[in-house]
Amino acid sequence: MRRRGRKSRYIHKNIRRIVLIALVVILGSVVLRTGGSFLRQSRSLLSGVNQADTSLGWNLILVNGDYAILDDYELELTELSNGKKVDFRIYPDLQEMFDDARLGGLHLFVREGYRTWEEQQAIMDERIEEYKKEGYSKQEAKKMAEEYVAEPGTSEHQLGIAVDINADTSGSSSDEVYSWLDENAYKYGFIKRYPPDKTEITGVNNEPWHYRYVGEEAAKEMKDKNLCLEEYIGQLKP
Repeated sequence: MRRRGRKSRYIHKNIRRIVLIALVVILGSVVLRTGGSFLRQSRSLLSGVNQADTSLGWNLILVNGDYAILDDYELELTELSNGKKVDFRIYPDLQEMFDDARLGGLHLFVREGYRTWEEQQAIMDERIEEYKKEGYSKQEAKKMAEEYVAEPGTSEHQLGIAVDINADTSGSSSDEVYSWLDENAYKYGFIKRYPPDKTEITGVNNEPWHYRYVGEEAAKEMKDKNLCLEEYIGQLKP
């Protein structure tokens, strides 16, 4: 698909940001609903985990096994048509990405967006129980679960700027959707957060569905230089 000219796209995006505040765009599963919710997450930081640094801006907050979400982190959410929620600031770029993907014939939807602390804990507990039923000890099960599920307080989903995007397999295959996202998501400010060749750095196995918003400038540089978020932040703050 041919991309718009840089100036034209800039003007278009800014018009969209204004219009989307009041307008419901009816285009598949990612649709803005008027209104939003303002939340505050209040949890004590995990033992032995540093507080996430916000000095580079909300879009470049690094949250992982070493850096936890700020205590009393505040965010305003926009609800999508399927009930999922995201930080309102990423919505215009998320919508544009989905619009262009659909124009290219793809069928896709947001499987996961924002999660509360309790929801993240429930997912962790469920994965641990699955491994325990397979015969692993509680300690082994927890370690294995942590390869796929972040501890509450260290999940990007709790920031509201990460989304899991899946294919509607009635119209597209998972491979088609994941391939398109891998090639194009950076143009809209999103990065594949956990690529297969960065597992030793991110500490998370390959997740071709998990995309994190960082903004267009950062996403392009990370794509061009094949950097994961940890590496990119390391360059900005050596």
